[in-house]
Amino acid sequence: MCILTFVKPGITPDLEALRNGALANPHGHGYAVITGDAIAVGHGMDAAAVIAEFAAVRAEYSEGPALFHSRLATHGLHDLDNCHPFRVGGDERTVLAHNGILPTNVHPRADDPRSDTRIAAEDYLPTAPFGSLDSWVGRDRLERWLGTDKMVILTVDPTYKHHAYIFNEHRGRWDDGSWYSNTGYLPHRWGADEEYCENCGVPDYDRLGPHCPWCGFCTECTRVFPKCVCPAFDGEERYADLLELEYT
Repeated sequence: MCILTFVKPGITPDLEALRNGALANPHGHGYAVITGDAIAVGHGMDAAAVIAEFAAVRAEYSEGPALFHSRLATHGLHDLDNCHPFRVGGDERTVLAHNGILPTNVHPRADDPRSDTRIAAEDYLPTAPFGSLDSWVGRDRLERWLGTDKMVILTVDPTYKHHAYIFNEHRGRWDDGSWYSNTGYLPHRWGADEEYCENCGVPDYDRLGPHCPWCGFCTECTRVFPKCVCPAFDGEERYADLLELEYT
């Protein structure tokens, strides 16, 4: 379910990693680069064109943080308007991008063409439902709402203490100055029996049933544990398995 990349200030993005991520997530691409007191944002359905544009903008503005996103759609139309990143509440000073499937309170209704992330950015998060994201309480509340999902916010709004925020950072990985929300940026090894989790991107050769053994994502109902609604899902037993995998 998408791949999100965060690039630290002063770091040159790994374009091959972005191409790898785009290959597995083909439903639209976008970037954001802090350029001083503004944010340069670009979107497109053609991965090669968007990556090339991002590389050019990043080369000119290398001293600020940046992000890149490739989408694998679960909600909303496969179109330019649903490409990440999104302006938060329409404010050009703050953007967000997300990896995963957000809770049902931001899922689109049948007649709404928007994605869950777009709804969260436009309607839900501007109401500050978790309090200040510069507080430990606010950060914790947002990360609990995200569950296993990950989110990056870039901002030049002076009401924020920082220009960049990664939520659920520990669920992704750092590699040579860039943070990736999952392993989809690595070279793909397409094999007859090989599968990758759509949510966390981890290769999974021994999956038993529809649930990823690493993040709990269910391919049947597209929900992440403990929100799976499949009747065959033994929640208590599976939760114990997930805790053992995560903390050992």
